[in-house]
Parts: sequence; structure tokens; C-alpha cells
Amino acid sequence: MTKKERLIMTIASMILIGTFFFPIWKIDLQAPQYPEGIGLRIWVNKITGASKHDLDNINKLNHYIGMKEIKPESIPELSVMPFIIGFFIVTGLIAAFLKKKPLASGWLALFIITLIYGFYDYYLWGYDYGHNLNPNAPIKIPGMVYQPPLFGSKQLLNMLSVSLPGTGSFLIGVSIMLVLYVLFNNKFKRFQLR
Repeated sequence: MTKKERLIMTIASMILIGTFFFPIWKIDLQAPQYPEGIGLRIWVNKITGASKHDLDNINKLNHYIGMKEIKPESIPELSVMPFIIGFFIVTGLIAAFLKKKPLASGWLALFIITLIYGFYDYYLWGYDYGHNLNPNAPIKIPGMVYQPPLFGSKQLLNMLSVSLPGTGSFLIGVSIMLVLYVLFNNKFKRFQLR
């Protein structure tokens, strides 16, 4: 790695610290009874409402249709993810310090695999909450499931649910792009010279 590449690898690793300060994903709900909308924010270590009482309000709504209560402390991924992000911060810095592009390649491959698994886990989480409903719920509609969209929007009864990446996801994307630059910038230069 050149000095410039080492600096970029260091920045790519340090950017991941931002995922502790910004949500990774957001789910927003729009309905007539909530004209301002309500929503969830999924962070590396917690789930919060978009506003102060949103999580409580969503749990109350979920109760009527038989969905489980969203209890952040009962979701084990939220206690593991900070260590995973910490691992990638430290190993990225080690790759920069040792000036080894193969380490950066391994870092990127493992990071992408981890992200794919995390996205799949998020899908399973939504599937479980949306399909495994309490049969004694006050509101029962045969055949209706309430899984929020993985990405994009979906109408759930009178609610429009919109699921999109948060600022933390964009920081992760920038980190990946920087490491791709470190790994492939010489190849792009050779291609441009031809």
C-alpha cells in the first residue's frame, strides 16, 4: 500500500465509528391516525422510535394485530453488532498499519459477507414479527401478515410502511467504496493510460 492508500484505508475504518451515532436502518409508518407519521430507528446497539413515544405507540398498534412487542433488550444481535463493528474498525486499521493489500481484500470480503448475513437476519426478524401472530389478537384478518418491507414501501391495512437505509448504512457504503478504491485504483490507472 502507498502512503495515500494507507490513509484512505484508515479513513475507511474510522468512518465506521459513525455507525454508533446514526441509525443503520429506518422504518416509517404513515396512517390517518398518525398524520405526522411514526417510525423505528435501528442502530448497531438499540432500536428506538423516530420520536420519543413512537416505539411505545408501535408496540400498542402491534398488540391489536397480534405482533410481538418490540423489546430491544430481547434482540441478541443488538448486543453483538457493536463488537462486530469494532472488529472491522480495528482490523481495518491493522491492514493500513501493516501496508498489506491482501489484508484489505480479506477485510472487504469478510465485511461484505457479514453485511449480507446481517441483511438476511433482518429479513428473518421482520418475517417472524409479521407472520407469527398471537391467535388471540383483538384484530384478526384471515391470511393477513404484517411483515414490514425489507426495502421500499408496502401497504399494511391502513398504514404505509417504508423501510430504507439510515445514515449509518451510507457511512458503511462510503467505507466499502474507499476500500475498493485502495484495492483497485492502480488497475483503473492502467486502464486509463491505454
